[in-house]
Amino acid sequence: MSVVEDRVLTQDVFEELARSAIRAEEALRLEFVNGKLGVKAVPDGDHGRIIVWLTQICMQSGPAGRWLFGAQGIRVESYRRGNARPDAVLAPLDTFVGQGEWASPDDVLMVVEVTSYDEDTDRRDRVEKPRAYAETGIPVYLLIDRDSCEVKVHSGPDGVRYEQVVTVPFGKTVTLPDPVGIELDTEPLQSWVR
Repeated sequence: MSVVEDRVLTQDVFEELARSAIRAEEALRLEFVNGKLGVKAVPDGDHGRIIVWLTQICMQSGPAGRWLFGAQGIRVESYRRGNARPDAVLAPLDTFVGQGEWASPDDVLMVVEVTSYDEDTDRRDRVEKPRAYAETGIPVYLLIDRDSCEVKVHSGPDGVRYEQVVTVPFGKTVTLPDPVGIELDTEPLQSWVR
């Protein structure tokens, strides 16, 4: 990946690098958050099952006309240009039509991350992403943390951080606040952790 060695990592260089990784069919997902290049491993089977479970809940519980999109790239951060590829994005059905790989977050209702068992999960999912999503103004950030067996619901972005963070252990019910408006029973998550 000499493109990084030869040039400063800008938005354009990042997007070229991300396209190269896709063409190489490598098992990587690239992000550019807080001015840093990040690499995410391809999710495991339990990770995928959690997204399917959450998709079913969102489709059954919420109003018609919205969808939980898997791995949709969105532009994040108001102060620096950046790109994130959340594990899932809840938005109205036609939100990303015609936008390409890195879409505007303007109509996004919620982003979802499910922790992976890799070494930079703490920095990426628990520190950098909440800040980037709050700066972007995304109303709800749902973190399903398989390491701690907890669900964290971040809401009330003030342009810098989320003002409310509710943490519950797997097995409890938690409210995903408006504009999501879903009661989430986390009992099934106990089956999908190592």
